Amino acid sequence: MTFQVNPFIMLDGNAKEAIRFYETSLDAKVVFTQTFGEAPEDPAHPVPDEAKDRVAHSVLKIGDAELFVADSFPGKSNSTGGPVQICITTPDTETSNRFFDALKQGGQVILPLQKIYFSPAYGVVTDPFGVTFQIFTRRQG
Repeated sequence: MTFQVNPFIMLDGNAKEAIRFYETSLDAKVVFTQTFGEAPEDPAHPVPDEAKDRVAHSVLKIGDAELFVADSFPGKSNSTGGPVQICITTPDTETSNRFFDALKQGGQVILPLQKIYFSPAYGVVTDPFGVTFQIFTRRQG
């Protein structure tokens, strides 16, 4: 039996913006997206108008991996950050530089992208949505 583990980014009303950001910065491809308003209606739990345009679920394909991005339901607590980070392994320093530079726009560099003993280019950056990414470049050869 195979299992799949996916990072899931939960935001508070700006998931569409984050999806566009990841499409541009990480070459993400949107595989699926659905708003709360597009979900089947449940008369016992009607969706308020202010929630209908929020992303209930989305799947982004980044390389061979999937990333889930969604908005919380209005009024539900949403804690960001925490101990989970996303590590992106790239095949070369050019790709690492491109991803790192894109993610740091409006974000915060935790560890500048640099050559380190285990990688030709490794860095840590928090994007504008509070998600921390480790950029790891494989050694060649």
